[in-house]
Amino acid sequence: MQTIGLIGGMRWESSSVYYEMLNRGVQERRGGLSSARTVMTSVDFAEVDALQRAERWDDVAAVLTAAAQGVERAGADFLLLCTTTFHRVADQVAEAVDVPVLHLADVVADAVRAQGLDQVGFVGTSLAMSRSFFLDRLRSHGLTVHVPGAHHHEELDAIIYGELVHGRVLDSSRRTVVGLLEELWDAGAGGVVLGCTELEQLVRQADAELPLFPCTSLHVAAALDRALA
Repeated sequence: MQTIGLIGGMRWESSSVYYEMLNRGVQERRGGLSSARTVMTSVDFAEVDALQRAERWDDVAAVLTAAAQGVERAGADFLLLCTTTFHRVADQVAEAVDVPVLHLADVVADAVRAQGLDQVGFVGTSLAMSRSFFLDRLRSHGLTVHVPGAHHHEELDAIIYGELVHGRVLDSSRRTVVGLLEELWDAGAGGVVLGCTELEQLVRQADAELPLFPCTSLHVAAALDRALA
């Protein structure tokens, strides 16, 4: 089994989901008392959040690069960034280490293409929806990507940062997000990417008529495939 390196803390709640899912996945695949070989470092979310709000992305990259190098030195065979939004600096992190970084967008795009789709919707934080770093990586796989209109971005941020990260899962917010999924379907999307861990807590496949692609679950499954190959 390879050792999985985790760059967490963005936020710690989603990082704990990665850790739990990886260990449950190894147990299911290997049985018995098996658990995942992992090395994790957790950054201070307040620090990197303040940097990204100030558009100081080189400083964000410096923090995450130092974290990645520490995980590499600790014995990781490959790395996961336990975040969607901060994949904004994934290429800089990948250039600074000698082990592979399993890019979330590549994993998601492979899952979408495996279902025969060439158009997909994307919902996540306003930064992930309004900037090109993640969407363009999806598009590099031949996908057309639809996002909710800009007037919905603040609404989604309020649900993610104001509710879900604090453990508040509200039916009213679920209905709001399901309504957005239907709008993306009308726009031509054949499925929708749930672009942050917190949204996976709010919306399940049973809530939607079109296929959902939960980023964290897909990232973990790809990491397990690699670690246990």
